[in-house]
Parts: sequence; structure tokens; C-alpha cells
Amino acid sequence: MASRTAAATVVVLALVCAVQSSLSVAAATGGLSPDFHAATCPALEHIVADHVWKAFKNDSGVAPALIRILFHDCFPQGCDASVLIEGPGTEQDEIPNRTLRRVALDLIERIRATVHTECKATVSCADITILATRASLIMAGGPRFDVTLGRRDSFFPASKDQVGLLPAPFHPVDTLIKSFGDRGLNVEDLVSLSGAHTFGVAHCPAFHDRFKDGFDTNPAIDRRFATMLRNKCAKDTPEGTLKQNLDVRTPDVFDNKYYFDLIARQGLFKSDQGLMNHTATQRMATRFSLNQDAFFQQFSKSMAKMVNMDLLTGDKGEIRARCAVRGTPPRIESAVTNDDEGIAADM
Repeated sequence: MASRTAAATVVVLALVCAVQSSLSVAAATGGLSPDFHAATCPALEHIVADHVWKAFKNDSGVAPALIRILFHDCFPQGCDASVLIEGPGTEQDEIPNRTLRRVALDLIERIRATVHTECKATVSCADITILATRASLIMAGGPRFDVTLGRRDSFFPASKDQVGLLPAPFHPVDTLIKSFGDRGLNVEDLVSLSGAHTFGVAHCPAFHDRFKDGFDTNPAIDRRFATMLRNKCAKDTPEGTLKQNLDVRTPDVFDNKYYFDLIARQGLFKSDQGLMNHTATQRMATRFSLNQDAFFQQFSKSMAKMVNMDLLTGDKGEIRARCAVRGTPPRIESAVTNDDEGIAADM
């Protein structure tokens, strides 16, 4: 009996801590909170998980595809679903986004359709994208990261210059450090978020600088690996057709083997391999190769940080009727209530 009482006490204390944590997170994120949709869409996470699981069973590549969409959405102007907007002059027209996978874009829209059918238009495409990415990451073996909800969707795509802020696979580490720093992300965030390349694929034009004009020496690439890549990409006709796994060890699993690749000088991108050569990043990259728990812990922190950049809330955005079609400001769907306490826009 005493043991049951003690166990119950532990559970109560855990719940109290969880509530206090949720309140502090909400205060720190401009009105967003983990349970923002609890009253208006209690089945939200179940709906998301169900759709993602069905897609993941058919194609595990949907997980890296989703995390790439999320990163390409968040980095230019915040996690506002602007990268989902289709049409001339949108972010999808820009080179970094032309290879975003349709299977993941369509999945986000299917989830939105179901959520809006079940809960009316109370959940943004931005929140759905984040939840879908988190669910797929867990399914692929990765860690869970904290999510606060209540974002609005942007009325406008990011500009060409903003999309140009996205780190490129040929960037040296000093450029990456500055790029991340300009967006409020530090070296720890850079090294851990780069670990998302532990699954997924790339096309030859994104990494042929590693072997096209002789084998790369800055940073150095393993010669056998470079020879394999060169021979493979020689058959890339038309250019951009062939795919290469980002992680040569466990390409479909989210783990720390990406950092093993770097130690073996088998980082596909110059931007990846450079992490193992730069004094500011080498120690952490090495640590992650030896300690997956340390990688997962930092990755979770960095993801939670990234998805809260440049919050777009309240009447500064909308809840789109379709994720690919932007509205006309100011327009918030009539189903959204007017009691969003504490919401303030940073943009």
C-alpha cells in the first residue's frame, strides 16, 4: 500500500511539473503552448500520427522529406508554411526548393484536409507541418522534441533574398556559423541540426564539387568514396536524376551514424565534412559520433529552438483553407475564435 501511495505521489508531482513547464513555455513563446488546440481539436496529434504512419509504411523517405521541408520553411522567415505556397514567384520556384518531395507536400495537405473536416479551420498548415515532421522523426528512430502550437500561416512567401539565406551544401563552416548565427542559432544548433543528414538522399549536382575537378582536399574526401560517387554520377542523365544516400551506413534510420561518416571522410557535402575539420565544430561532431544520446538531446533542443524562430501569430497571419494557396491579408478563417489570449506577433 505504501509503495502505491509513493508511486501516486510521483505521478502527481510529474503532472504538476509538466503543467508548470507548459505554462513557462507558453509565456516564452508569445502565447503559443503545447495544448493550444486541446479544446478545439483534441484528436489533432492522433490524426497527424495516423496519416504519417500510413505514408511512412509505404515510403520511409517521407521522414527526411518532411524535415527538409520544415527546415526550408523555418530558416528564411520563420515556421509559417510559406514554403508550401505554390505558383509563380513562390519559394518553390527557387533552386533550393525545387527538389522538395511531392510525397511530403501532399501528405501535409491530406492531414490539413482531415483536420479541418474534423475540427474546422482551427489549425494552421505551419502547426501541421511541425507535428507531422516530429511524428515522422520518431517513426524513423529519432528523438521527440518539444512543440508549442498556435502559429499562423504567412500570407506571403519568403523573398528570393530570404530563401538565399538557406545554407548551401558547398558552404564552408565559417559561412555556416555566420548563417546560423544571423538566425539566432549557435554552433551547437549547427552541428546537431546538420545531423538530420543521417537519412535522406541528395542529387549529384548538390555534391559533384567533391570530385568534379579532382578529389576535394578542403575538406578531404575518402578517395574510394569519391571514386564511387564520380562513377555513379557519370551516369546521371538527365542531370539530377540519380540519387545518393546522405548517410552510407544507415540511410533510412535517424541515428548518429552520419558523424561516423564524417570521421571516415565520407561526408557527402562539403558543408557536412567541414564540421569534422573546423576547430569550432570538430569536438562536438566527434562527441555525437560516440554518444547518440548526446546527439539526440542536443538535436531535440535545437529543433525546439528552430521552430520558435520569428513567431507569426494572431492577425499577422492566417489559417489557410489549402496549404498551397495563400490568402489575402487580413483574413483569418471565421472558425477561429477571437479569444487567443496573450498572442503577439513578432513579424
